[in-house]
Amino acid sequence: MDKKQRVAIFDVDGTIFRSSLLIEVVRILIENKLFSQKVRFTYEKSYQDWLDRKGSYETYIMDVVEAFEENLYLLSHEDFMRAVKQVIAFHKNRTYVYTRDLIADLKKKGYFILAISHSPKELLDEFCAQWGFDKVYGRVYEVGKNGKFTGETLYLEEISDKAKILKRFIEKEGLSLQDSFGVGDSESDIKFLTFVENPVCFNPNKKLYEHAKKHGWKVVVERKDVIYTI
Repeated sequence: MDKKQRVAIFDVDGTIFRSSLLIEVVRILIENKLFSQKVRFTYEKSYQDWLDRKGSYETYIMDVVEAFEENLYLLSHEDFMRAVKQVIAFHKNRTYVYTRDLIADLKKKGYFILAISHSPKELLDEFCAQWGFDKVYGRVYEVGKNGKFTGETLYLEEISDKAKILKRFIEKEGLSLQDSFGVGDSESDIKFLTFVENPVCFNPNKKLYEHAKKHGWKVVVERKDVIYTI
């Protein structure tokens, strides 16, 4: 019997990419006047609160998601893809050294490399292609017959639970969780990190860090040009 291929699962934003793909595409959509300048008001306060360490990054990013989804119906898929390609062309190498090197190492060892993220799938497909990912899961937004987004999110329940996606996918593809790896940076990644044999909490927020220390998970921090394990 053939030995099952091992799997490694990665979150993307803040884990591989040194920002948020969604934040960058919203910025481009505003700059290209596909979104109104007023869209900034949706997340301006939470952004400033985060910069001043008076609010959380999670609140800020959720406000960006709200701004994006509330204005998505204004966009054609064609215009969105132009913005996506613009973002990726500019930011494609804006990655963390630790996770970039870990992906390369696991690829050499024959791992199946899987990305599960809450960013739009179009953004993830473009970004992850250059790093050798074998499969990508992200948010899917409905496109109408007229080529414009309807504003509806498809498969929302499925993408909201990364652990369910992982479990269903490895069963479907016949992959192995033996010596598996998982890398995430926030508490939303806890469920899927629980499934893997080698969970890595990379630049974790407080909730994930506390969970990691309680359960003996590896915590890795990359700051400037230093990578260290806590």
